[in-house]
Amino acid sequence: MSRFAAIKTSQAAKRPLAEAAAEDTAAAKRSARSGKKLVSGHFSAEMSRALHVLALEQDVTLQALMGEAFDDLMRKYGKHPFGER
Repeated sequence: MSRFAAIKTSQAAKRPLAEAAAEDTAAAKRSARSGKKLVSGHFSAEMSRALHVLALEQDVTLQALMGEAFDDLMRKYGKHPFGER
C-alpha cells in the first residue's frame, strides 16, 4: 500500500459527488475520442442555427449529422463511406 493511500482516500471522501461525476464523464469522452481526429469548419450563424435545429428535430447530435453528410459526399465522389455516426 502506498504511503499516500490514506491521503487519497480522505480527499476522495471530501470530494463532492458532482465533481466526481464530471471527471468520470470527461474520462469517458476522452476514451471515446481515442484514435479520432477533429474535423471542423467555420460557417455562417444561419448555417449553425439550422444544423442545431435539424439535430434537435431528428434527436441526433451534430456529429451524427456531419457523419451522414460526409458519407453522402464520399458516395457522390465514388469513395467508400465510413459510416461514422
